[in-house]
Amino acid sequence: MKYLLKIFSINFLFIFIFIGVIEFIFGDWLKSNNFGYAIREHRNINIPMSVKFDGKKYDYLFKRNNLGFIGEEINPEEIKIIFLGGSTGEEMFKPYQHSLVGKLNEKLIKDKFKYLIINASKGGKSTRGYVNDFTYWFSKIEKFNPKVFIFYIGINDSLLNHPGHFDEIKKKNLFEKIEDYLKNNSIFYRLKKKIEIKYFSKIRKYYGLRDESLYKNFKLINYEDAKKKYTKNKLDKNNKIILKNFKKNLENLKKIINDKNINPIFITQIKYNGLDDKNLYLINEYLKVFCKRNNYDIIKLDEMNYNLDENDFYDKVHTTISGSKKISNLIYPNLKKYLERNFNYIK
Repeated sequence: MKYLLKIFSINFLFIFIFIGVIEFIFGDWLKSNNFGYAIREHRNINIPMSVKFDGKKYDYLFKRNNLGFIGEEINPEEIKIIFLGGSTGEEMFKPYQHSLVGKLNEKLIKDKFKYLIINASKGGKSTRGYVNDFTYWFSKIEKFNPKVFIFYIGINDSLLNHPGHFDEIKKKNLFEKIEDYLKNNSIFYRLKKKIEIKYFSKIRKYYGLRDESLYKNFKLINYEDAKKKYTKNKLDKNNKIILKNFKKNLENLKKIINDKNINPIFITQIKYNGLDDKNLYLINEYLKVFCKRNNYDIIKLDEMNYNLDENDFYDKVHTTISGSKKISNLIYPNLKKYLERNFNYIK
């Protein structure tokens, strides 16, 4: 019995040492900037998706790479343009080539632009979330120094009327932090995830995205309509709270922009019916004031002739394939102009 116990102990020690050596060599334990718990669940994602738009089925993979960005692996030194948005920028429920960022990159490729846009959007993110990204995510990426950040802002910020907003970093207990640390750095955990993704991932089917009652009694409110409608009304308590939070978050973002010598491009947002939302209108208006005051580039999507119809949104804030294409066509001329200036691009 003692002999068997000795053999078992020796074998166990050998396996333990072997695992330790493998982890030491191939894991991320010695990196100075290990990813924290805030980003761990947004890395190395490969989800089989199946969706329907206008009766046509699209089967594809929604991917996030090892750095947490949407799409394939990329050397962080090669990243020069970052796109930050919420779920309206993330667009998990449509193939990449039909997403807003996908369509913008398609145009950049056609115009032979040197750099492409890398998508860092995540559902629920507002300006508060963008500030957190610089602290808990981007600061962990070695040799990461983009020149331009595109901020797609409006819809989620119009909901910032309470402290516990959905993009706030949730504190974890000690056990959860240790668990996250292990998962972030272990080579065996990464291998486990790859095996799960390749052999055990279930296809997620979304065939009923469209809100069938969305366009009942539909009325499109363009910028001029909204301006007439909302400038007559005084701000209520909710409007004031939202603007106060938004201003604070923008000032925090401004500090980062200045400290890191970033060239920002801001884009305002619209909903399925344009600007039939006073909070969104107010957020857009203040963002324009903020950009003018700080000499930042801004693309005023809300003031454009977007001419939306019933095929462009599947719910109040998320675009269909045709909607993303329409918005990309609207914002691309100004975006191209700003990018050309930032990169001294000569065609």
